[in-house]
Amino acid sequence: MNKKDVKDRKVTNFIIKLFWIFVIGSIFGFFAEMIYAFVYSRTLEIRKGLIYGPFIQIYGMGAVAYYILISKVKEPKEAFVHGMIMGGTLEYLCSFLQEIFFGTVSWDYSKLFINLNGRTSLLYCVYWGIIAVIFLKLVYPWLENISLLIYRKKIRIFTFIFSIFMVFDITISCMAADRQEKRHRDILPQSSLDIFLDENYPDELLDKVYNNKIEIK
Repeated sequence: MNKKDVKDRKVTNFIIKLFWIFVIGSIFGFFAEMIYAFVYSRTLEIRKGLIYGPFIQIYGMGAVAYYILISKVKEPKEAFVHGMIMGGTLEYLCSFLQEIFFGTVSWDYSKLFINLNGRTSLLYCVYWGIIAVIFLKLVYPWLENISLLIYRKKIRIFTFIFSIFMVFDITISCMAADRQEKRHRDILPQSSLDIFLDENYPDELLDKVYNNKIEIK
């Protein structure tokens, strides 16, 4: 195997690892939100970031960012500070982009002490920092230990198939949310795709899936 092949394999393996970190993080976020809602409201709330499957993608993106960050950080204090900054920035950007593209937000911290436009707050930045320390001490070593498993041929084939599903899930979720926003502005369907989205992803379904979203007037 020449140097180019070795380099290509390393890049492929790294992408595979990041993909599964994103998936695991997204699933973790789904259950974390459910537990958090139950603890604070004593009700069982199913919060989702995508239409199909137990995924909340901001946690997946956070997990990927943690992995890239923690691979360069060794001390818990440093991980905590970097995690606070990274998590707060990620929360702010995701909230901002969601509002720009879909006219909604999924959280509002405007009533919390020291917040930035309601998109992130000191309290939740501290949470991100704590998770970064946990990631450094527990998750990162575990990921390194199982790395060889995800590079096996069968796993690589499954990764390819599952990645197609994830691309579809993310794409259709974004398209459906965008079409809902246009419906709320009384924009009639402009194509057969719009009609398909109106028929298969009506407000009743999307409001159930994204039950914690807040529409920006």
